[in-house]
Amino acid sequence: MSAADSRVATSSQTVGPFFHFGLADNDALGCMAAPDAPGDHIELRVQVLDGEGAPVPDALIELYQADADGRYAQADADTPGRFTGFGRLPTGPDGQCAFTTIKPGAVRSAAGNQAAHVNVCLLSRGLLRQIYTRIYFDGDPDLASDPLLALVPDDRRDTLLARPAPGEAGVWSFVIRLQGDGETVFFDL
Repeated sequence: MSAADSRVATSSQTVGPFFHFGLADNDALGCMAAPDAPGDHIELRVQVLDGEGAPVPDALIELYQADADGRYAQADADTPGRFTGFGRLPTGPDGQCAFTTIKPGAVRSAAGNQAAHVNVCLLSRGLLRQIYTRIYFDGDPDLASDPLLALVPDDRRDTLLARPAPGEAGVWSFVIRLQGDGETVFFDL
């Protein structure tokens, strides 16, 4: 019997929670915009819940967004540190993490104008690969004309909306439900 004949397929591995050792050790990545960055400064709280509604305490959230003018940060930008457009944080025992950033502007392009949004990549135990979604902002008048949001059934669009936190100025809350009732819409990239 040759070595090739004795190979056995191994089971798939999930994407977590081992990634915390190397990817989740820098809390500074929760600050996506310095205090002097232009735009409406906000705190964006993201919570991850499993199919039973329980918090996922060991997920990893990555965010990528445009600036207040709807432009994505360039690696060679002349204002380093003011606005990075990228953030990465682990969730805590309550399944939450909080990013300090600015509210993004609408992204204008030849392919169609997109409402203000934040791109989300989520890694977590039990997932075989990362999953992607978007955070839109409740009440944004550009939501009705966003080409990607138009692909989402009307009754599921609210799963992509961050909402202002009651009684907390400048704080927005977004809940990612991994499955079950109110499951967040995820995009196949």
